[in-house]
Amino acid sequence: MTDWPRLSDAYGSAEGVPDLLDRYEADPEAVSTELVDRLCPMYDTAFSASFAALPRLLGIAAGRAAGERLDVLYLAGAITGCARSSPEAAQVGAREAAAFCRLTEETLTTSMTAVDYVFLLQSWMAFQGAEVWDRNLENLAEGEHEVDCPYCGVMLTIVFGEEGHFASSEDYANPKAQRSPLRPIDPAQAGGAVQELHRRALADGQRVVAHGLPYMFGQAVCTDCGTELSVLDRRA
Repeated sequence: MTDWPRLSDAYGSAEGVPDLLDRYEADPEAVSTELVDRLCPMYDTAFSASFAALPRLLGIAAGRAAGERLDVLYLAGAITGCARSSPEAAQVGAREAAAFCRLTEETLTTSMTAVDYVFLLQSWMAFQGAEVWDRNLENLAEGEHEVDCPYCGVMLTIVFGEEGHFASSEDYANPKAQRSPLRPIDPAQAGGAVQELHRRALADGQRVVAHGLPYMFGQAVCTDCGTELSVLDRRA
């Protein structure tokens, strides 16, 4: 039995977490915000109670239809992604992670927006223990991320999506900002997680996501010093 009063969440004592989980299972919309705020605020911080709640979250996810479990998988994925940086993560079991992974794979095949799909992919990576990818794929939904130039150190914004596909060290919203075009990576040559994510997105019919991935981790040129760089290497 979990000794909840001895555990902590973002509010302090986790004594009220079991009741909160009960209420969440009965009426998720009514308490989902509070649950996230207590167990994984901003989806980037976890506590002893967060990890202890994973078995219950797994049961809730398993009891829902595939299209109705996105919020549970996002939360559980975020908690799992925090595990490696938390000394309180001993409760994250390999069996639970594997079960979450199977539920996520099943859910990825259902119809959803590209943004929802990207966040679910990130959870999928977290359940597989894929570092970097378990916390940074959300940039794919935002259409941009930042890397530093390995030569001059300037921060470059890597843009991929409706705004185009380019790198810039300036405010790219300014029409006079200097831009350098991105060259997409070949997922097959990149291998590893990039190839796996690209193949998965294509198989699930997520063409927008599949198109963005090679640019997100492609080749860029620093607009300050002209150095060519691999965005993948700067994020890995």
